[in-house]
Amino acid sequence: MRALVRRQEHLADVETDGARGVLLDLEHASVDDVAAALAGADAVVFAAGAGPGSGIARKDTVDRAASVLTADAAERAGVRRVVQISSMGTDRVRDGAAPTGVDDVFVAYLRAKAAAEHDLRRRDGLDATILRPGRLTDQPGTGMVTLAPTVAPGSVPRADVAATLVALLDQPATAGLTLELVEGHSSPTDAVRALADHQEA
Repeated sequence: MRALVRRQEHLADVETDGARGVLLDLEHASVDDVAAALAGADAVVFAAGAGPGSGIARKDTVDRAASVLTADAAERAGVRRVVQISSMGTDRVRDGAAPTGVDDVFVAYLRAKAAAEHDLRRRDGLDATILRPGRLTDQPGTGMVTLAPTVAPGSVPRADVAATLVALLDQPATAGLTLELVEGHSSPTDAVRALADHQEA
């Protein structure tokens, strides 16, 4: 497993978790740079984000443009399977809508995620699943989630998002789905299997 990181100090973190760290800044890399890093992979998970405290410009360069770059690179490297982290709430900015009570930076974030989703869905060369978690927390994972095309707003620990990503990678029948994720009452494996079985029925 390879993990692309932007900063040198993050290499040790991912290597402690068992991944091989690759130093690559998606805001400045070329398609060839990313394709080389993805060569030989079975799947790609796009989980990059500008993060809290970043402004409107970086919501576009990371949450949208880096996603498009990664999808381009996956196609060039011949990696069909992609799972992409998006966000609940992207439907609120459909067709240029600006939801009330939401600051401009968060609207820009939702629009960037929505544009990234749109780009990914149009690619016939990729088998993509889009995962929209609710509000992310750093609480310990519960091992129990609700996963469906639409769920009530809620939160979810980052650890449970990671477990759900692994389960989705193991179920290629979920390709083509856009799914929302919050805390719930099913294990990630069971929740994903149920969706895959429904797709195959």
